[in-house]
Amino acid sequence: MASGRRGIGTLAVEVTNVSVHGFWLLIGERERFVAFEHFPWFREATIAALTHVELPSAHHLYWPDLDVDLAVESLEQPQRYPLVSRIPAKAVGKTAGRKRRSS
Repeated sequence: MASGRRGIGTLAVEVTNVSVHGFWLLIGERERFVAFEHFPWFREATIAALTHVELPSAHHLYWPDLDVDLAVESLEQPQRYPLVSRIPAKAVGKTAGRKRRSS
């Protein structure tokens, strides 16, 4: 007996795993890694906020709870998309702007 055709996926985008280094997004049939190093505003987000992601168009991701918009292409080529965030570095666990003590 042959298997039937696969059904149409019910989710256009889904978070499939989260680690201390980032999280994986399944967009259509392709999985992409979102590294906190390149996308720091996700670092302190709750799992609920991370997993509440929308795909308004094939090239646009939106996290309504975090008010974050990303181009899908920026996940594959983050160097082409400079980081622009209104969240202060301190809020995302960075030490930017702090002076180091000399020993």
